[in-house]
Amino acid sequence: MKITYQQIKYLILAIPTITIGIWEFVRHEYLLSVISMELGNWLTPAIVFLVSVLLLTQLFKMMEQIQQELNEAKAHKAALEEREKIAREIHDGIAQSLFLLNAQVSKIEKAQVNDHVTFEKLKNNIHRTNTYVREAIANLRHPAAPDSVSWMQGIDSLIGELKQETDLHIHLCWDIPEEQLTVRDKVELLALIRESLFNIHKHARAKEVHIEGHLTDAGWACSVTDDGVGFDMHGHPGSHSYGIKMMQDRAAMMGWRLEIERNGEQTMVIIQKQPIP
Repeated sequence: MKITYQQIKYLILAIPTITIGIWEFVRHEYLLSVISMELGNWLTPAIVFLVSVLLLTQLFKMMEQIQQELNEAKAHKAALEEREKIAREIHDGIAQSLFLLNAQVSKIEKAQVNDHVTFEKLKNNIHRTNTYVREAIANLRHPAAPDSVSWMQGIDSLIGELKQETDLHIHLCWDIPEEQLTVRDKVELLALIRESLFNIHKHARAKEVHIEGHLTDAGWACSVTDDGVGFDMHGHPGSHSYGIKMMQDRAAMMGWRLEIERNGEQTMVIIQKQPIP
C-alpha cells in the first residue's frame, strides 16, 4: 500500500517523539543499572539523530517524489488545457471562416461566371481569416478583455456576418440585461450561440432561426431554434460531432444545462443557468 503525502507528514512529526518515548521507557525500565544517567542523556539525542538519518531521510525522499509527480501532473493538465484552448480558438474563428470561404468558392464554381460582388466577399473573408489567425495567436499570449466590447455588439456582429454570408433569416429577441452576465458568461454564451448558428448553417438546411434570451428564477435561459431537418445526436458521428462535444464541454464547465431537442419541424438548443445548490 502506497503511503500518502499526508501520512508521510504525520510520520515525520511522530517518529522523533515515538523514538524518545520508546528509548526513555527502555532506559528507565531495563537499563538504569547498566547505563548511568549522564550517559543516557548523551545517548538520547544520538539515538534520535540516528533514527532520523535512517527513517526521516527516506520519508523526505518519498515526499520529494510525490511532489515531483504532482508537478508533472499539473504540467500535463496545463498542457491539455492549453491544447483545448488552441482547439477552441481554431474552431471558433479560423475553421468557421474557412468553411464560409469554401462555400463561396463552391458557389463560384457552380455559377461559372465572373461575379465581382462574390469575389469581393471572398477577398474580404480571406482578410478576415488572416485576422482570426493573428487574433488567436495574440489571445493565446495575452488573454483578451471580453468586457471591452458590449456583449450585444458581439451578438449583433455575429448575426450580421451570417446574414451577409448565408441565406439564414435570424431573429433576435433578447431580454437578459448585460449586468446579469459575468465576463465569463458572456464569453462562453456567445461561443455556444455562435457554434449553434454555424451548425444550423452547415447541417440543418434551415431558413429561419430564432435566438431568444430571458430571465428565470435560477438566473437566465437562452434558446436557438431553427426550422431545419435536424440530426441524430446518438447516430453515427458526423462533421458536427466536434462542435456538439465542444458545446457540451463548455456548458458543463460553466455548470449550465445544455439540451438539444427536436419538436415537430423545429430543432431547439436550450442553454440554461442552473440554480446554485
